[in-house]
Amino acid sequence: MKRILVFGSSNSKKLINKQLAIYAARKLKNAELVIIDLNDFNLPLYSPDLQEEQGMPTEVVRFNDLLLSAEGIILSMAEYNGCYTTVFKNIFDWLSRIDKNVWKGKPMLLMGTSPDKRGAKSVIQIAKDAFPYYGGNVITDFSLPQFNQNFQAGKLINEVFERELNAKIEVFQEAL
Repeated sequence: MKRILVFGSSNSKKLINKQLAIYAARKLKNAELVIIDLNDFNLPLYSPDLQEEQGMPTEVVRFNDLLLSAEGIILSMAEYNGCYTTVFKNIFDWLSRIDKNVWKGKPMLLMGTSPDKRGAKSVIQIAKDAFPYYGGNVITDFSLPQFNQNFQAGKLINEVFERELNAKIEVFQEAL
């Protein structure tokens, strides 16, 4: 059974990206899902001075341990002003101080959604371009536009997006 780390990159109470990531992860076969919430990792804003003065926060070490123990990652990116969310960028910056190989070469399904028509495509592209420099092994990606119209009662209701996601899940599953 493969251990898969599943999370969304936001600390919003609505957590639409976490919902999408969990929905996708539950489609995997023979997988142990480790679902995390970035709200559970209370971290100060990264600063080299703070790191030098206080060392590495235990929450960052805990997150890094979760990455080490996983055999795959499903990450659904929220998009703020076309880029990473602040909470995600902060944890990413802290993690890179433990190990520049943040994603540990683990197979990754990179996703994103938003209430608008672009479905977090900008941040997905930024992540696809940047993650390989930090040990990212993005196997495939999926963007869901207009979350509120296409995802209801805990599932995708648009058949076209459902078929596309299922195909992406198969590709990801084969890479595990």
